[in-house]
Amino acid sequence: MDSTSDVPRQVPARSCVVLDGNGLGLPGLVRLADAVADPVVPPEALDRVGRAHETAENLAGQGLWYGRGTGVGAQRSIAVDPSDAAGHTLRLLRSHAGGAGPLLPPRRARALLAVRANQLLAAGSGIHPSFVTALTEALRLGVYPAVNEYGGVGTGDLTALAQTGLTLIGERPWLTTSPDAELPAPVTLRPGDSLALLSSNALALGRAALACHDLDVLLRATHAVAALSLAAVSGSPEAYAPQVHALRPYPGPARAAAEIRRLLAMPDHPLTTGRRVQDPYAFRAFPQVHGAALEAADTLRRIIETEINCPTENPVLAPDGRVYHHGGFFVAPLALALDGLDLALLGTAQLSAARLQALGRADLTGLPGFLATGPAASSGTMILEYTANSALAEVRSSATPASAGHAVLSHGLEEAATFAGQAVKQAERAAEAYKVVLACELVVAVRALRLGPVEPAVPAFRVAAAALPGDTEDRALTSDVTIATELLPALAEL
Repeated sequence: MDSTSDVPRQVPARSCVVLDGNGLGLPGLVRLADAVADPVVPPEALDRVGRAHETAENLAGQGLWYGRGTGVGAQRSIAVDPSDAAGHTLRLLRSHAGGAGPLLPPRRARALLAVRANQLLAAGSGIHPSFVTALTEALRLGVYPAVNEYGGVGTGDLTALAQTGLTLIGERPWLTTSPDAELPAPVTLRPGDSLALLSSNALALGRAALACHDLDVLLRATHAVAALSLAAVSGSPEAYAPQVHALRPYPGPARAAAEIRRLLAMPDHPLTTGRRVQDPYAFRAFPQVHGAALEAADTLRRIIETEINCPTENPVLAPDGRVYHHGGFFVAPLALALDGLDLALLGTAQLSAARLQALGRADLTGLPGFLATGPAASSGTMILEYTANSALAEVRSSATPASAGHAVLSHGLEEAATFAGQAVKQAERAAEAYKVVLACELVVAVRALRLGPVEPAVPAFRVAAAALPGDTEDRALTSDVTIATELLPALAEL
């Protein structure tokens, strides 16, 4: 036995993320979802929820309050007998917990908990504060509800939140990755708490936050990969000149060009030194195409951070002390931003596949076709064009706008839907496929630079070359692509 096995190991202290209803950013949300941070709720924020609950209790007795004193959806005009208020609230949770399909992985379920807790702390729902406490306690303890994949159409994640609600009150079991995990105490369900909990797109928002974060990593890694490809074909630096981008001052393209200049240590006034007057679009138009993806990601991040810090419930208790019935839960901005990012990602993914193809052309690189170094007719990196385009096809199919869908629900009362949840799923699939496209390009770019006359003295090449195998004989390249995929987060940080 190792002599040090009985010595207690120092466990790094977990960081904290403040949930107060108005200051949660995407990085903090991702840390909570990844279970590397604990939530902290300031007492004054929880007090605000308590005061809103008291106000809601008083207002509920003064007139019909949708979902509290009435049915929901097409049953909205049917009043609830006051003596049945508690039963009605419980039936709402049970009847809406009709999700189906596979269960969400822990990361996505925790994102749901974090988003809903923070939204409730905005104090617009009238819910009892014990629900906020239970949601944050679940995050702290590392437990999460069993939530099925299918149920939301972008007008409220009703099934997911109903399943969460039944878990909070003790009717469904908590899930955990640790068999010794402590469980939160069951919450007492009070009249009005059900709809106050259900009225949110917390799952779509949580998943969108994770997808936006993961795509941001890939978009930043793309700068390093594209820079290496540009160096491998001795591409012209003129397309990246700051003088060019000052003429059309879009922030995304300017940022993409600046990153390439930084990563390749280009001068501020670059002149053509390569073999061609102009490069193919995959190199020359990279700032414009990739810049659009950067801007789309920024737009999505802004919308997510707005939504997770707002009271979205219908009806909503406003700061003026009145209740308003509204359609703020209709997250059209989220769905459109997700669709926009998927389309922009397709554009930059197509350029990545085109650069990979260019790297195999002797007329562009001055190197053997497909970077093959073995006997005549060796294939080199030829097959990675196929692998990349197979993954690119998945990105392309994921770019069909989900928000173009349509649904008529609840006897026609709800005659449209945003399908934000479906747009999120497409973004998740697109991100996974884009990783493969980019990794294939990285493998080929590093090989091309190794075969060139001088290996570039830039950090991106040193990091990639240190990890990727140097053998250029014909062999299976699956492990190379796997290694390259794992390298992308490191390249994103350069």
